[in-house]
Amino acid sequence: MYKKIYVPVDNSDYSNQAIEAALSLGRKFDSKLVGSHVYAATMHDYRFKQMEYTLPDEYLEETELERQRKIHDSLITMGLELISDSYLDHMKRRCDDEGLPFEPKMMDGKHHVEILKDIAASDYDLTVLGVMGIGRVRDSQIGSVCERVARESSKDVLVIKRLPEENAEAVKRDTILVGIDGSPQSFGALATAIELAKRYDKKIETISVYDPYLHYSVFNGVVNVLTEKAAKVFRFEEQNQLHEEIIDTGLAQIYQSHLDVAQQLAERQGVEITKTLLDGKAFQKILDHVRKIDPFLLVMGRIGVHGEPGDPGLGSNSENLLRKCPCDLLFTTRLERPELDVKAEESIRWTPEAEDRINRAPTLVQGIARTAIYRLAVEKGHSVITSDLIEEAMQRYMPMYTATKTAKLAEAVAIERARNSDISICKSCGVAAADSEPEQCGVCGGKTFDLVTEEMLERIAQAEGGITMESAYDGRKLQWSQDAKRALWVMKDAYKRRRTKARVEKSARIKHLPTITLEFARPIVEEELGEPLVLTDDVTAPDAATQAAGPDAEATLIARDEKNNPLFSALSWSEDAVERMFKVPSGFMRQRTQQRVEELAHEEKAAKIDLDLVERGIEVGRQAMEQMVQSYGESKDATPGDGASDGNDGGKVQGRTERKSGDEPYLNEVGPMSERQPKRR
Repeated sequence: MYKKIYVPVDNSDYSNQAIEAALSLGRKFDSKLVGSHVYAATMHDYRFKQMEYTLPDEYLEETELERQRKIHDSLITMGLELISDSYLDHMKRRCDDEGLPFEPKMMDGKHHVEILKDIAASDYDLTVLGVMGIGRVRDSQIGSVCERVARESSKDVLVIKRLPEENAEAVKRDTILVGIDGSPQSFGALATAIELAKRYDKKIETISVYDPYLHYSVFNGVVNVLTEKAAKVFRFEEQNQLHEEIIDTGLAQIYQSHLDVAQQLAERQGVEITKTLLDGKAFQKILDHVRKIDPFLLVMGRIGVHGEPGDPGLGSNSENLLRKCPCDLLFTTRLERPELDVKAEESIRWTPEAEDRINRAPTLVQGIARTAIYRLAVEKGHSVITSDLIEEAMQRYMPMYTATKTAKLAEAVAIERARNSDISICKSCGVAAADSEPEQCGVCGGKTFDLVTEEMLERIAQAEGGITMESAYDGRKLQWSQDAKRALWVMKDAYKRRRTKARVEKSARIKHLPTITLEFARPIVEEELGEPLVLTDDVTAPDAATQAAGPDAEATLIARDEKNNPLFSALSWSEDAVERMFKVPSGFMRQRTQQRVEELAHEEKAAKIDLDLVERGIEVGRQAMEQMVQSYGESKDATPGDGASDGNDGGKVQGRTERKSGDEPYLNEVGPMSERQPKRR
């Protein structure tokens, strides 16, 4: 596999460790090693010429200056070549000790530029280089040469991130971790890992990550900036329901199927693997798992399922892991198409209608969609893909967009939840089953489940300081224990706190849990904190009124009126209070009334707005309007110089239409004793 291994060296600690790693690979694969060092004689010469004017006067005479230039050129070139020789001689001696063929190379120029030129012009199978060179300082994460070579190389790159340990004999790392996302690049990484595992006698673990939280965070962030018309078109409630009941579970099934295919590929090579399916941000979850299991090596494709073929750069997940991953990291360029997918593409045809339909899908998701449909066709035994089969795949994996199907889905979910409130959560993948007594997980096939009942959650929540009901941005109600809310407020950064709250909410909704406890929220909070959660007595969660008045107010959707106008608030509202508020005309009048009611709630430190509070808030507004109208009436006799009416303005006072005698104040039309609609004037 790796018959010719290239190692750029600079005599740094990581460079010397890269030599040892290359020697180890060379022994396993009977490889030839090529060592190179790039020196910058041209750059030094340029700098010397720039500084010539600072030489003492006796050196600025033309003959002497020319002599000094020749001396400098000779010393710099010879000196740098001697240094390069010494670096490469060390690698040559090590290759001789191991009986491996060795070829030295020296180049003058900019380091990463010359290395990349050499890689492009040569037939190296693998480049091995240290993550940092001789220029590293305390806070360095990655050297510029390593970063640029790893990012732009067209061949496999092994980045050495570990230095020799004092107790190396006691540290036994026996797992090669492979990132799988269903792309040919990820299956190529698996094929490479299998060969390495056989030669190094290591185990293989595959990891796949899907992200059900992104859309929820995005929706949560945009709901307050959309116009009412846009919010009606977008239909957040239906969008979220579709994600939680279809898309999220479908994604889990698709990524689990990638792991299953990887297992089949490994078994054909006589290798057993461990499968891990996680939810969240891909690079973060892989990074956390690396820290947890401390693998021998992490193997990734240079780009993933969303990458463009032929792209010379790194995918975003590979780029992030290049910087943060604590273990040695191998980026591969090998492409492998699983036999299942190859056979499906070769033996299964598409009807013109089905082909046209899949081609209308966004480019970024076409690959995922085709794979899912092929695998369903193989499962069902079909040799032709029709529109009906695509529809069946969409029912399993993808959202249904029609209003009829959305309504049926909502009805089915409501009936199911009304019939059964107990939740069974798969111990293997953490996905909630639709049935309280499932025989097998629909995602990973697991057969062991944790049963969570509403009574259990309520008992835990009461032990954690009681329950508070809160509304998500789309109006869905969730119960929070007091300790779970306090856990969020360990984070001082408001943005991070809102993002974490959204992730906790989404996770609870995926699992159909009505109550969020501290133990449920803890893993997500700790992941965002980057350290263990410690709840001290001085950590408190502000009441809703305090949040509403503060700079970190987090308004959520409380309800919508019959015309679909939303009511957003950071406070809790009783149903009769909401009903009363909706009798105030929508627009500016309702906004001002809500503001007065919430200000009153803050003054009284009320955590929840009830009907009495709304009535008193409206009464305050009515009295303010009466005083305003009365002042307008008194201003009739004012002089024109005072800016009031001069008697010739047709009854207008300061730009407003004067009310006729006997008219009730406008707000009284929706006041506590009246249910009339606003008058048209």
